[in-house]
Amino acid sequence: MMFLWGTATASYQIEGAVTEDGRGPSVWDTFSHTPGRVRDGHTGDVACDHYHRYPEDVALMAGLGVNAYRFSIAWPRVMPTGAGPVNQAGLDFYDRLVDALCERGIAPVPTLFHWDLPQALEDEGGWLSRGTSRRFADYAAVVAERLADRVRMWITLNEPFVHMVEGYGLGIHAPGRALMFDALPVAHHQMLGHGLATQALRAAGVEQVLITNNCTPVWPASDSPEDLAAAETYDILHNRLFNDPVLTGAYPDLSAFGVEIPVRPGDLETIAQPLDGLGINYYNPTRIGSPRDGLPFRFEEISGVPTTAFGWPVVPDGLRELLDSLKARYGDALPPVYITENGCSYDGLDDQERIAYLDGHIRAMRQADVDLRGYFVWSLLDNFEWAEGYHQRFGLVHVDFETQRRTPKASYHWLRKFLEAQSTDT
Repeated sequence: MMFLWGTATASYQIEGAVTEDGRGPSVWDTFSHTPGRVRDGHTGDVACDHYHRYPEDVALMAGLGVNAYRFSIAWPRVMPTGAGPVNQAGLDFYDRLVDALCERGIAPVPTLFHWDLPQALEDEGGWLSRGTSRRFADYAAVVAERLADRVRMWITLNEPFVHMVEGYGLGIHAPGRALMFDALPVAHHQMLGHGLATQALRAAGVEQVLITNNCTPVWPASDSPEDLAAAETYDILHNRLFNDPVLTGAYPDLSAFGVEIPVRPGDLETIAQPLDGLGINYYNPTRIGSPRDGLPFRFEEISGVPTTAFGWPVVPDGLRELLDSLKARYGDALPPVYITENGCSYDGLDDQERIAYLDGHIRAMRQADVDLRGYFVWSLLDNFEWAEGYHQRFGLVHVDFETQRRTPKASYHWLRKFLEAQSTDT
């Protein structure tokens, strides 16, 4: 099977055109237009204007030499209220994008949900409501009916952990709820949505279904029993809560969080259908110490390593460690793995730090003892980086947000040469 080398983006971060051709509002439209929510009041109203400039962006991918592109489909562009009538103009856009990719020999890998929930569904409870899971499956069926003839691989959810914690637990992402551990029902409803959407995709004849989870090696701050116990608790929340149910058919012990997961008979069977792959997004390890301030763990700085412009520690071997730990935990239940996001924020066009980052992580990835099938760089373009607005630049391609001019960075040219060498080797 061909190894997938690709780049990744997300709809709200790049598309813009938030009020065009029948698109409805998402929680990120509402959140970013709420004063004080996003740095400097930035919004995704225009972003990279990918909605109009996608032919140029596909040409950039072709010039880079990738054979796959992971993008997300905006639910409110397809179903403006999250349910009911389908917006054919929204589907038409993704139809054109898929055709453009296929014409260039680039495999389209769509993600159905990358955090831009239709605002109308949030008004009805969002992912705190079980009904959103069923709505998600209905939406998956609509998109698959239109695109499955050309799209082999589909991803249901992107980073349900991050969406639950930052969107519903801490309120620093849309929809901006600060429920702390009372947000845990969001985990189950997202997982149930994944299972129901998987059924809908299979019914539409889809060949491969994945889910993408954000995972991190969890390092205890010391060998003390308190730190070790805290690290185990955090590992349950960040890694196992979203991997265990799809791979083992059961949730881990969540008693440390004091909230019941609203599981009904048959839910776990729906969630645990066989996957064709597991998407893993990796950025850095997490160092955890003993409880403080009412939490069952505390975050500690990882010192002695470089950091990105975002302040994230750069630990390439953490990717190998993570992949090997997944194999050790799940054994034969672990499906083929795709690194669906890995990247870093640095400024400038001569981004030598990004080159070193990518080179180190690719080398580390290849040392892991797992069935690895793909690697997607985050991101193709500088884009709207959620609550940070346009202040963090993750792109292989620089975007001037005033003119929308695209300029490939040094990392783009490095990756192009790297991929040329891979094709020569094979």
